Amino acid sequence: MKRLIISVLLFTALWADLPAAEISRVEPPFWWVGMKNTTLQIMIYGSEIGKGDVRIEPYRGVKLERVAKCENNDYLFIYLNVSNKAKPGTLKINITGKNINLTREYELLKREVMAGARGFSQADVLYLIMPDRFANGDPENDNWGEDLSDRMEPFARHGGDFAGIEKHLDYMKSLGVTAIWLNPVLENKMPENRYRSYHGYATTDYYNVDRRFGSNEDYKKLIGEIHKSGMKMVMDMIFNHCGSYHWWMKNLPCSDWLNHQDGFVSTSHNSFAVADIHAPESERRAMTDGWFVEAMPDLNQRNPLLADYLIQNSIWWIEYSQIDGIRHDTHPYADFDFLSEWCRRVTEEYPNFNIVGESWYTLPWWQQKSKVNPRETNLKTVMDFNLMLACADAFPADTSKRFALRKVYEVIAQDFLYSDWRNILTFLDNHDVSRFTKSGENSLDRFKQAFGLILTTRGIPQIYYGSEILMYGEKSEGDGLLRKDFPGGWREDKVNLFNRSERSTFQNEAFNYLSGLLKWRAGCKAVTDGDLIHYAPDDYNFNCYIYGRVKDESRVLVVLNGENRPMLIDPSRYREVTGTSREGVDVTTGRIISLNDKFTIPSKGIYILELK
Repeated sequence: MKRLIISVLLFTALWADLPAAEISRVEPPFWWVGMKNTTLQIMIYGSEIGKGDVRIEPYRGVKLERVAKCENNDYLFIYLNVSNKAKPGTLKINITGKNINLTREYELLKREVMAGARGFSQADVLYLIMPDRFANGDPENDNWGEDLSDRMEPFARHGGDFAGIEKHLDYMKSLGVTAIWLNPVLENKMPENRYRSYHGYATTDYYNVDRRFGSNEDYKKLIGEIHKSGMKMVMDMIFNHCGSYHWWMKNLPCSDWLNHQDGFVSTSHNSFAVADIHAPESERRAMTDGWFVEAMPDLNQRNPLLADYLIQNSIWWIEYSQIDGIRHDTHPYADFDFLSEWCRRVTEEYPNFNIVGESWYTLPWWQQKSKVNPRETNLKTVMDFNLMLACADAFPADTSKRFALRKVYEVIAQDFLYSDWRNILTFLDNHDVSRFTKSGENSLDRFKQAFGLILTTRGIPQIYYGSEILMYGEKSEGDGLLRKDFPGGWREDKVNLFNRSERSTFQNEAFNYLSGLLKWRAGCKAVTDGDLIHYAPDDYNFNCYIYGRVKDESRVLVVLNGENRPMLIDPSRYREVTGTSREGVDVTTGRIISLNDKFTIPSKGIYILELK
């Protein structure tokens, strides 16, 4: 009996010495009352809390629906119903059990008057910025621990931040763009000697921006300033994968949180397999379940807890920061059913919102209400990589070559495949491909034709930062050189190309052309909301691509000459566009072109004629 008493006392003493349960993270950190979807998932992470029982103290309009536990006792997933009867306030969550007695306060906030969530459309022009490479407004946040900025290294951090972007909003406004798309801004605390993550695509925390850009509040403030300036903000999100140094990677919630959780297995990168009706399931899984690269573990969105977590994360950022749209990275690589449900849930909460998914191939298959996909994607907008690739061929940098404008025509002639040809994101380049402008160019012919095309054809145009001042960089030389610093964005820069006076005559000509076209475009209903009528380059108008944009009385005729010689144009063929108009004004030069007789367009020239 004495031995038994001693054993019990020893066990009790040992139990008392065990570490008490504690809460390390709660995500999302807070929520709002009055959401259309009343279900709220709260992920709680902490030592051994999964062994506890959960209850919420009485709170009007809020009920505990269920508690989901994982194999890992360090996680709890609590599902609440926050009904329309709930008012803003502080909810108390109690977790109790052996050696567990925790209370966590959880804020339910009042929703702000929504300044964002406006979406984007053909009326907008997106300006794509890599935040690390645009401008450094606060040098104090350049470094984080041992991760040091180094502008001499193309693949290191350079120090660009939110403050730098905010400082140059007037510049973007003067250019004439209407929306800003930032490459990912969430935390990417990846060891620089392991993987260069200055680009932002290896997320290590889904609820905090990278401190080298600023704080969450700094991000929200930037968006507020963007809205005050009359522009919009598009946020880049990545739900296919996270960074290998994401905080949960050391202690995953479930055995199926990742695809190939035992270790790296590369994706096939064959995105055709997702849409291919002849592809076996093994081919599809090789694409969607493999890791993008070894430093980016592939998330398994078929896990319902993870799916809810990711969907809520996007809604949290919309509500918190008031973004207007999302660009989703590597769209075909994630689980199809998850993607469809995510887009549906976001649109249900924010009907005007727009998500554009990055897919290089099978583009019409991915757009919502697809004519060629029996399954609903709920994705409003796709990226027109087909047109980008056609433009790369159609407008060669070699000045001795003709412009192969037929390539552009053939891409646009296949718009019948899309359910909505207006919601296609068009662009000449971005952070993943060679810049459109080439080193050593001494003519703006291809610049003016290509940008004239992108800004007047169907779709939603996107311009990559620095294109307006003729920045260049080749993919073959490394991604870091596609993403050079904007000259003048750093205090130590010897030249500041944000200033007109410091740009060359050639650069100012490019900037003025683009800016003038953008500002005209904003007020032209034919371009921002009109139909497209185009004519095939053939023996009748040899290597000239001619098309019109028409909206009621607003009419525009665009004429592109791909030849190295002037071409004579007979306007009588284009009466479906010109109607009774007998002259047009070239919006970039002010020149008046008579439509009563044949007219000449210069070698590799472009006319954008607003019809009178």
